[in-house]
Amino acid sequence: MKYILETERLALREFTTSDAEFIIQLLNSPGWLEFIGDRNVRSDEEAVNYLLNGPIKSYAENGFGLSMVETRGDKIPIGMCGIIKRGHMEHPDIGFAFLPGFTGKGFAYEIAKATMDYAKDVLNIPTVLAVTVPSNERSIKLLEKIGLTYKKSMTFPDDTEELMLFSN
Repeated sequence: MKYILETERLALREFTTSDAEFIIQLLNSPGWLEFIGDRNVRSDEEAVNYLLNGPIKSYAENGFGLSMVETRGDKIPIGMCGIIKRGHMEHPDIGFAFLPGFTGKGFAYEIAKATMDYAKDVLNIPTVLAVTVPSNERSIKLLEKIGLTYKKSMTFPDDTEELMLFSN
């Protein structure tokens, strides 16, 4: 298994279609549903389609994308983190999400900080954005801790939900 990057406790690797079961679990976790939104991924087939048309497609088109976060020693899948290129945004943005049992342990900071360094030093992306809903206080704190600053309110095309835009 080739890892994109490794930290003291974590490893980041590209998703494969064999990660479908994990994707179902993560995308239907309370935090994902509350702060990111329901992606209607309930079956293995829907999870495989999500992976093929999201992260895996992004690796092919951009050379980066959302990736699996695993613990280093026992390779337990705990979340996702990565850089995303959205057509309607001026610069790529960082995204992350973790299963409920792995929040509040510093994992998100550890992998998000390493991902920001990777974006700058390896991918040569000088400006990284982030978006979150105003009610997601933990994400806001994390974004600030990894060096991002609130810039303005925004909405995605064809959506009315107000989001907070951050940038480094």
